[in-house]
This record gives sequence, structure tokens and C-alpha cells, in this order.
Amino acid sequence: MPYNLRKSPGHLLRRAQQYAHDLYSKEVGSKGPTPRQFEVLHTVSQNEGLSQTDLVRATGIDRSTLADMIARMINKGLLSRSRTKEDARANAVSITAAGRRMLQGAMNSVNKAESAALSVLPKTQQAAFMKALGAYADALDKMQDAAPAPRKKRAPAKRKAAPARKKAAAKKKAPAKRKAPAKKKRAVKRRGRR
Repeated sequence: MPYNLRKSPGHLLRRAQQYAHDLYSKEVGSKGPTPRQFEVLHTVSQNEGLSQTDLVRATGIDRSTLADMIARMINKGLLSRSRTKEDARANAVSITAAGRRMLQGAMNSVNKAESAALSVLPKTQQAAFMKALGAYADALDKMQDAAPAPRKKRAPAKRKAAPARKKAAAKKKAPAKRKAPAKKKRAVKRRGRR
């Protein structure tokens, strides 16, 4: 069966996402938060003190990307971070006053962009489209929750080499002895008697 872009979920989702991103950029502008920054600010404003792990689940942004984003947003004064009381290793993220101002300043523009993205479809199809997108996101969340947590790689334990192995290893490490050049054998001509 030949490949058809019009029947490719990946292609169609990318097209829809690109259109939504373009609308967002047009409405919010370069001085407002990026779409992902907006998602983080909005989620944190609704859940003060959310851990970074919970923020990954709530936004769908992967752990390493989110950690970098949070560090940059802290440097800009939009978020703050502190250790949680329950787990001294976990970070709780909170929105700052500057973060709230940025979120509120972008809200009307984001709502305009969202409405424009949906207005491409007839009103009779918008609810079904949103329901399908929500079901898709829910399925992704369930799939992610069911996946086992990635294991941390341990450094391999150092083994003690057996005595024979130690000697062989020592020989390999020792500089090779130079052999004296072989002496050339002279060809001795036999003289025949006359």
C-alpha cells in the first residue's frame, strides 16, 4: 500500500501543531512566554508547590527539557524552587509575582490563538475534535504511567584479577624488550680443489 500523507497521524498532528504554534506566536508575540513556558506557568499557578516529577506528568514535557526550562525560568525570576518537606531530594516549584504577571498578560492572547485554531473547523465538529484530542492525550498518559521507570546504570564493580591474569596484564603493560638484530650469516664459499 503506498504511503499517503493525508492518512498519516504523525503528519497531520504536526501540521495541526504547526498551525496552532503559528497562531500562538502571532497573538502572544516574542515578549510573551513560549507555548511550553505558558503551560508550565499555568500548571504551577494552579498547583503551587508541585514537584518537578508531577509537573512532567501534568504537562507532558520530558524530564530533561523541563529541568532546563525551569532553570531558565528561575533565572528570569518567573519561578522559584525549593526542596519538598516529604522528600529532601525532590524540588517543589512555585510561581513568582513576575511569573503571575507574565501569565496574566498572555492569557487573552492565548485564548484568541486557541479560538482561532478551533475556528478552522465548523462549530458542529469542534467538540468532537477536542474530545478526540483529549482521549488521545489520556491514552498517552496511561501508556506513560504504565511504563516502568528507567533504571539508573550502575558503574561496573571492579573485580580482583586472578594472579595469572595479573601477570599477563603486567606483561602487556611492560615495554617490550628490543631484540638484538640478528647476525647475518655469511655465506662461505667453498673453494674447490684444482
